[in-house]
Amino acid sequence: MSATADATLTGRRVEEVLDRIAATGDRDACAAAEELVRVLMDFYGAGLARIVGGLADGLPAELLADELVASLLTLHELHPEDVHTRIGRALGAAGDPMEAVGFDAATGILRLRPTATGGGCRCSGGEGADPRGVEDVLAAFVPEVTAVEIEPAPAPAPPLLQIGVRPPTSVRVP
Repeated sequence: MSATADATLTGRRVEEVLDRIAATGDRDACAAAEELVRVLMDFYGAGLARIVGGLADGLPAELLADELVASLLTLHELHPEDVHTRIGRALGAAGDPMEAVGFDAATGILRLRPTATGGGCRCSGGEGADPRGVEDVLAAFVPEVTAVEIEPAPAPAPPLLQIGVRPPTSVRVP
């Protein structure tokens, strides 16, 4: 297997193969193919569970940060981090500065908002944030997220007006 294995691409390829088998109309072959996928998933999941269980100090941070490892652990429900921690990790790995506004576990919808850049120029992040890059990273770390909704960036706060003391004026007496 190549070092550039992509869990999302692999999942799509498996679905395509199953769809091709289903398109033949042979129900027995389709059922056998689906059973084969389930058996292999159970087998590899059991192996991963033994590996994870055998690590006395838990999983090293560099493995949790690896997209392929994180997706495998999550797929087999072995990832030690909760969904909100993984969302934060994914957003940190994504290019656009985004913050999670809310996640609905029942629907899988994650609401995001571009974070303020602090410069006031709105030249990075902002309204033009592209959810596709964020969705790709989320697919690896948080497959529970099925859809991403981007909320508009908050309007910048109006500038503060400085109110000071009027400069002294010279008083002319006639």
